[in-house]
This record gives sequence, C-alpha cells and structure tokens, in this order.
Amino acid sequence: MELCPCVKNILLLDFEGKRVASKYFCDDWPTNGAKEAFEKAVFNKTQKTNARSEVEVTMLENNIVVYKFVQDLHFFVTGGEEENEVILATVLQGFFDAVGLLLRDNVEKREALEYLDLILLCIDEIVDGGIILETDANVIVGKVASHSTVAEGLSEQTFSQALATAREHLARSLLK
Repeated sequence: MELCPCVKNILLLDFEGKRVASKYFCDDWPTNGAKEAFEKAVFNKTQKTNARSEVEVTMLENNIVVYKFVQDLHFFVTGGEEENEVILATVLQGFFDAVGLLLRDNVEKREALEYLDLILLCIDEIVDGGIILETDANVIVGKVASHSTVAEGLSEQTFSQALATAREHLARSLLK
C-alpha cells in the first residue's frame, strides 16, 4: 500500500470525446491505442451525466474517475480504486480552476487549443510522475506564468541577438 496518493492520468476531452490534452502517469495503458480506447470508454460512460456544477465520480475498469464539464470541454482525473475520491476531486478542481484562470474564463475547445502549451504546463505543475504536487489554482497559474514569461524572455533575447548579428553582417558587407 502506497502512502502517497497517485494520479493515473489527467484528460481534457472535447464534447465528442476527442483528446484535447492528456497526460498519463502509469503503464496501465501502454500504447496510444489503449489510451484512446480508455478515453472513449470514459467519455461514453460519462457523456449522459450533467457534471456542470459539481465534480462527479464513477468507477471504470477498477479505476476511480472524477470529472467535470464546462462548455464543450470535459475534464477528467483518474486514480486507482484504492485512492481517495476527495483527493482526486481536489486535483480535478485545481486543474479546472487553473485552466479557467489561464483562459480568462473563456473555457472552450478553441481557446484550449490556442493555449494548449499553457494547459500542458498546468498539468505538469499539478502532477509529476503520478505524485500530486499542487492543487491551488492560483499557485499553479503563477508557476505556469513564470515558465511562459521565461520562455518569452528567451525568445525576445534570441530575437535581439539575431537582430544584432544581422546588423553586424550588414555593416561588414557595406564596408567591403
């Protein structure tokens, strides 16, 4: 028995059950086909429920699946049958709220695809290797923002360096 609660996967599917973003933290689904089959089974089992205001819980293939829907997106967190549903629901709520903050409450598939890099960073800040790192949406968004700011700073620095190099080449070619 493990002392630390573990997450098996975090899924973000669209209203047709197609993958928008996902991250698997265990080997229960070793191939992409197995992952897609699991996602389809999760979607089929939950699509007729109304999980818009509260987190819902279900069992599927000896796994606990907690889920919540908004607009045309379906959020899922899966844990083993021995995991605590409340902890999994807290992870789901943290993911759900963080995505809402990142997308400025415009949580829909089009926006999610546009900011997919931030959503994937968000998942990485919540869970690492199945171990829950953070569930507070504000902390998660802060960490994601710091990563994206660093990335933007690097790309701006690279652009500045490229511009300086281009100026040097132009100056040399004019002097010849």
